[in-house]
Amino acid sequence: MSGAAKVFLGLLLGAVLGLVLNAFAPAAAQHAAAIAQPIGRLWLNALQMTIVPLVMGLLIVGVAQASDAAASGRIARRTLVWILGLATASAVFTAFFAPFLLSFAPRSEALTEALHAATGTIAAPEGSVAASLAALVPTNAIAAAAQGAIVPLVVFTLLFAFALTRIPAERRAPVLALAQGVADAMIVIVHWVLKVGPLGVFALILPVTVQAGGSVLGALGVHVAVLIATYLVITASLYVIAPLGGGEPLRRFASAILPAQVVAASTQSSLASLPAMLQASNERFGYPPQIGALVLPLAVSLFRITSPAQYLGVMSFIAWAYGIELDATTIATCIALAVVISLGSVGLPGQASFMGTNLPIVQAAGLPVEPLGLLLAVDLIPDVFSTVGNVSADLTVASKVARAEPDAPAAEDAEDADR
Repeated sequence: MSGAAKVFLGLLLGAVLGLVLNAFAPAAAQHAAAIAQPIGRLWLNALQMTIVPLVMGLLIVGVAQASDAAASGRIARRTLVWILGLATASAVFTAFFAPFLLSFAPRSEALTEALHAATGTIAAPEGSVAASLAALVPTNAIAAAAQGAIVPLVVFTLLFAFALTRIPAERRAPVLALAQGVADAMIVIVHWVLKVGPLGVFALILPVTVQAGGSVLGALGVHVAVLIATYLVITASLYVIAPLGGGEPLRRFASAILPAQVVAASTQSSLASLPAMLQASNERFGYPPQIGALVLPLAVSLFRITSPAQYLGVMSFIAWAYGIELDATTIATCIALAVVISLGSVGLPGQASFMGTNLPIVQAAGLPVEPLGLLLAVDLIPDVFSTVGNVSADLTVASKVARAEPDAPAAEDAEDADR
């Protein structure tokens, strides 16, 4: 059984036990919740302690990789433009689409009260736009890190990372090696913590279930449904983007990417789908080999179109569950942060990716992080749709870049070849 499946099983066992105890032994249920709550908090704290060094390390390495790619030639620069454009579009779309879908879901006051009891009263971020903008740049980067102020810390880290690209390679290399080493060490710690993930998630959901009953399971179901719907709409939009501007004919594009989508759904891994994507680019589309050899590995290493969607979807769900309205400045900040973090965190494996990337967005929005442990457990379900969307986007980028090259096959020739 995979680690994700074990965590999901821990969620189910904790929920069932909470419901059974609450129904047949209310006094025992309250006692069990009191024991479980600090255990769940301890597990979540262990994950949270890795976030600052992990985010800093990943962003420094990610900016360096993007800078190196941009310097490698016209095709790479064109690829980066499409990656940034599609990642931004994914984040902006989700920031509006997820709250729209959630507005149709009934929200249980019992769930909100249970979450408040577990995490304390949370208020939405307040302050003027000018004050919010001024707070983006930290007066003390070390203090920002110590306080867990993610947004100003990310601004400082990005400035530091871009400054590194301006110094000689021999002096930049040791800093990048240190950043990569710190990120790798944090991922190892996250894996250690996730080994007891079933117990941590069990301890998180049991107190909430005792107080909120079955409404917590319904809320998690709403979250999964919203994420899947978002991923499906984003994937469907790629079938519109690919033919635009003299791009691939829709029928040819759909048939060419289908085998890679099947591999993505079965493996839930963009990297494992890379051979199928290369075959689609070289044989089914007939693009020059250098297109697939450069664009697709670059896209796989830097780009997941559904990552910003996941971050904004998680943020929107937690805000909905707590009945919090986020202001426009907070949403705009989280959109930008989601795009930046998505480009620096593609190399994160499995569940480590969920906690290491969603937690900074939730913190930046001023929302409680406790529900992340529960959302981690159910992420196993929408992950299939996420991977299919990511692979489809990688091939869309390859298609758009190839069509912009002088020696790319004309649309008419492509249609004839398809017949």
